[in-house]
Amino acid sequence: MNQHRPSSSLAALTLGAIGVVYGDIGTSPLYALKEVFAHGHVPLTPQNIYGVLSLVFWTLTVVVSIKYVVLILRADNNGEGGLIAMLALASQAVKDRPVLRKRLLMVGIFGTAIFFGDGVITPAITVLGAMEGLEVAAPGLHHYIVPLSLVVLTLLFLVQRHGTTTVGKLFGPVMVLWFAVLAVLGLSQIASNPAVLAALSPTYALSFLLGHPAIAFIALGSIVLCVTGAEALYADMGHFGKRPIRVAWFSLAMPALVLNYFGQGAMLLAHPENVRNPFYEMAPQWAVYPLIGLATAAAVIASQALITAAFSVTKQAMQLGYLPRLRILHTSVRETGQVYVPFVNWGLYACIVLAVVTFGSSSKLAAAYGIAVTIDMLITTTMTFFVIRYGWRYPWSLSVAATGFFFLVDFTYFSANVIKVFDGGWFPVVIGGVMFMIMMTWKQGRRLMAERLREDAIDLKSFLDAVFVSPPTRVAGTAVFLVSEQGLTPNALLQT
Repeated sequence: MNQHRPSSSLAALTLGAIGVVYGDIGTSPLYALKEVFAHGHVPLTPQNIYGVLSLVFWTLTVVVSIKYVVLILRADNNGEGGLIAMLALASQAVKDRPVLRKRLLMVGIFGTAIFFGDGVITPAITVLGAMEGLEVAAPGLHHYIVPLSLVVLTLLFLVQRHGTTTVGKLFGPVMVLWFAVLAVLGLSQIASNPAVLAALSPTYALSFLLGHPAIAFIALGSIVLCVTGAEALYADMGHFGKRPIRVAWFSLAMPALVLNYFGQGAMLLAHPENVRNPFYEMAPQWAVYPLIGLATAAAVIASQALITAAFSVTKQAMQLGYLPRLRILHTSVRETGQVYVPFVNWGLYACIVLAVVTFGSSSKLAAAYGIAVTIDMLITTTMTFFVIRYGWRYPWSLSVAATGFFFLVDFTYFSANVIKVFDGGWFPVVIGGVMFMIMMTWKQGRRLMAERLREDAIDLKSFLDAVFVSPPTRVAGTAVFLVSEQGLTPNALLQT
C-alpha cells in the first residue's frame, strides 16, 4: 500500500494517525517519570533529575525518531508494518539460507507472540494511570480506580467493531487537544525554571550513566516507558501510511512530549515532594478533574493503538499460516489495512480485565510493561539488519553500523528490565509463551496436513489424461478449484 493515497488527504490521515498511532506513547507522561523515582532506588537529586531528563530526550530521539520513524518505517511489506511484516521481509531476504531463515522465523514469531502480551499491558496501565489522578484530587476515591478503569475498558472494546476510520475521526481531535495540554503544562513549569532545558545536552545523560552506573541502570528500567508504543507505531503503518505517521510525530507528538517531561523535571527541582504523581501535580487544583477526564480519553486512545495493531498482526499471521482462519471484518471501503477481528478483540479484553484486577495499579504493571516492550524492540532491530543487508543489499559494514548502535541501546534497556521479571514481568512473557505455542503448533499442523494431502494427491497431467479417457458427467456452469501447490490436482476437485 503506497503512502501516497489518492483516496485520503494527508491532513485527514495525519489526524487519524495522531488519534490512533500516538495514543500509547502520548500517555507515557502519566507514569514514566513517576516510576523512575517512585521506589526510592533513584535518589531525587537535581543531578539525577537532569540526567534522567537527558536520557528521556535522547531515548525519544534515538529509539523513536531515528530508529522507528526514519529507518524502520521504510521496511513495509506491501504497505503493512509490524513484526510480522519485518519477519516476512527478513525471511524472504535470506531464502537461499534455509538454516538462517528457519531461525529468523522462530525469533520473529516469538516476538510477534510477545507483542500480544504488550497489547494486554498497554490498555491496563494507561487507563489505570489516568484514573489514579483521582488520588491526587481526593485520596478517598482510591477504591474507585479499578472499577472505573474496567468500565472504561469495556466501553472501548464495545466500539471496536465500528472500525479505525470512525474511531480515528473521533479520537484525532481529542489527541490533538491532549498533546496541546501536555505542551502547555510543561511550558508553564519550564517558564519558572528554564535552566532545566540544559538537560537537552547529551552530556547530562552520559554523566549520569558514567557517574552513577548502578543507579542509572535501575533508572533505565523505567525510562524505557517513555517509548512504549513505538512498536505499535510501526504495526499501525498499514492503517495510515508512512508520511502521515512521520508528519504527526515531528510536528506535534515529540515536541509536546519533550516539553511535558521537562516540565515535570522543572517542577520536581522546585517541589520534590510532588514526586508521588508529578504529571497531575503540574496542574492547578481547579484543573485536576478536567485533566483526569482528558487523560482517561487519551488512555482509551493509547489502548486503541495496540488494539488496531493486534488486528493487523493477527491478519498477517493468518496470511503466513501461523494462526487459524479467524473471522476478519473490513471496516473501510477505501483503506484495505483497516480490519476488525472479533475473536482477538474479546480475547484481549478478557486478558486485560485479568491484568487490571490482578495488579490493580500502574506502578505494579510498569514492571511487567518494560520487558515486553524491550523484547520486541530487540527482535525488530535484529530483523532490520537482515532486511538491510540481504534484502536491500547494503554493504555489510553499513548494515552493522545502521543497526548495531540500536541493538546496543535496546539490549541495555532489555537488561535493565530483566531484573523485574519476578515483579510482574512474567505476565506478558506467559501470554507471549502461550501465543508462541499456539502459532508454532498451528504451523506444524498445517505442514503435516499438507504432507499427508500431497501423498494422496494426483498430479494434474495424470488427472487430465484420465478425464479425457473417461469423461465425467458435465453440468452447466463454470467452477474454480484453488490449489496451494502448482502441478497437483485440488483435493476438492477429486471429490466432485
